[in-house]
Amino acid sequence: MPAITIYYNMNRNHLALFRAVAKAGSISGGALLARVSQPAVSKQIAELEGSLELRLLDRLPRGCKLTEAGTILEDYADRLLAIEKDAVRALQEYRGLKRGRLSIGASLTIGAYLLPGIIAEFHRLFPEIELDLKMGNSDEIQKLLLAGTIEIGMTEGLIESEGLDSSIFFEDDLVVIAPKGHPLLKKKQVTLHEISGEPFIFREAGSGIREYIEKALGRHMNKINIVLSLASPAAIKNFVASGMGIAIVPRMATSLEVKAGLLGVIAMKDLQIRRPLQLHRIRDRNQSPSLIRFLDVLNTSLS
Repeated sequence: MPAITIYYNMNRNHLALFRAVAKAGSISGGALLARVSQPAVSKQIAELEGSLELRLLDRLPRGCKLTEAGTILEDYADRLLAIEKDAVRALQEYRGLKRGRLSIGASLTIGAYLLPGIIAEFHRLFPEIELDLKMGNSDEIQKLLLAGTIEIGMTEGLIESEGLDSSIFFEDDLVVIAPKGHPLLKKKQVTLHEISGEPFIFREAGSGIREYIEKALGRHMNKINIVLSLASPAAIKNFVASGMGIAIVPRMATSLEVKAGLLGVIAMKDLQIRRPLQLHRIRDRNQSPSLIRFLDVLNTSLS
């Protein structure tokens, strides 16, 4: 006849009372430690022994001692309850932002130019939280969000997905930049007609920022002389600084080069491009404490 295996789901309260008795060396002592009546402790120890079909304690005239089975169980009880305490402590630290990890996704421009100061401030306030920043285009950020790899995504283009909640968190100006000494930088106002004859450096086809630029230029787009397309905002600025052409880039990406005198912003009369930056989250997903605090820092920094 095959052996029958019985699985017993051990009652956590039984285990805690057994451990208290084992540490105290008596039922009465265990009752005092656990702050439970002695009859209740005796009853639950008996239930534990009955469920396991093993005697765990030898009752003595004064107190009790562990059987061999009781000694084995006490060792496991110590470890299980220690793990329980560690789990509670870890969750308390997580809730209090004393530990944890936050994964963020952002477009190249946002990740390189908008977020460094915000992330630095968040780290100053919550140094125990590990931050993971992944950068890519809008499609890549959408895939990371839907896969659960990141908690939040920030893009320049709109992401349309039934699984995401999206909102505008900031608006940035796009400006026309030229290399130091360019004649158009000396004019108080420049028209679209004047820049249409200039060699242009554009973002790659399909990028969110290029779509905004093409819509803003409208009919003038047919006259634009695109000499180079690049995927990197930093590369575009470098090529402009080298004198290869002019470009339309986010204002937030130009401050260092303009301050250093490498680039200048052309004062446009009839071109204004304000671009909303989008914030994306998984729909109906609870926000972690780390994400809630990060959004607080983000809003404060941009207000």
